[in-house]
Amino acid sequence: MMAEQAKNPNGEGLAILNASPFMQMFETFRDELDEHHDRRERIVKASRDITSLSKKIAAHDVLAYSPSNGEPVFELRFLKSFTEARPTHSVRQLQSPIPPPIAKEINNRYDSIQEIFTSIASELQGLNAWRYQRQISGACQEYVEAVSFQRYLETQRLITHQEAQTLIPGGVELTVDDYILGLFDLTGELMRFGVTSMATSGTLPRGKGREASEGGDILGDLRSLRTSFEGVDTSSSTTDESPLKRDIAKKIEVMKNSVEKVEKAVYSMIIRGRERPKGWVPDLNEGQERGREAVESY
Repeated sequence: MMAEQAKNPNGEGLAILNASPFMQMFETFRDELDEHHDRRERIVKASRDITSLSKKIAAHDVLAYSPSNGEPVFELRFLKSFTEARPTHSVRQLQSPIPPPIAKEINNRYDSIQEIFTSIASELQGLNAWRYQRQISGACQEYVEAVSFQRYLETQRLITHQEAQTLIPGGVELTVDDYILGLFDLTGELMRFGVTSMATSGTLPRGKGREASEGGDILGDLRSLRTSFEGVDTSSSTTDESPLKRDIAKKIEVMKNSVEKVEKAVYSMIIRGRERPKGWVPDLNEGQERGREAVESY
């Protein structure tokens, strides 16, 4: 009887259902869930866009200098295979400004990232900052990796957490976990930069005015980072869902692998370099076990 009345648009049963306070309550729940899923999708899309732009910034920071018709031309060329790279005069000195053509491209991407952060800032305030932290976490880590890599190339120093936070507009919070995990990823960029430099110029990148005997090269900096990262203690974390506690074991393994690759390249360049013909490139797989986890690349 009630079922028949509910099917009838003019039936008494439908009127009773519409008048029920439970219907209004569940309609409110429905609207809140729809709003939550729409907001989450907007943040996920923004996070993917920021991640993509940040990776492109890091790739642009790996520069190659090549003469063309007697004029210097900067190529936005990431050397995926050292064996395919033609001899070039590489821009590989640390503590040097990014060349203007490259800086222009990078700044355009920074502007785009700032706009994306600003567009979702209002949705990452208060409790929502933590409700959607996992959705924006990856973008923050990639952004820290990009800005810290550029800061290192220009100053041979790490960007601080406070400095990185000021580069994110709209009050979007950069957690300490995301900052540290972004610095873990930085070691992969430093490895690629160092090995590319040795492959193209035969020298290890170091700061201005520093001789080999004075230290201050990229390998020494990587070793310092390795020592610091190995001392990170996550035992005081209150939850196993902390991004740092969840990912640190994998990040440490990849970081160690990056440092070891630069060490092996330097050893080969110093000990066996004189025996190699012109155009020699470091063999990064020498002595490595098969199946070891590869460092993230583009």
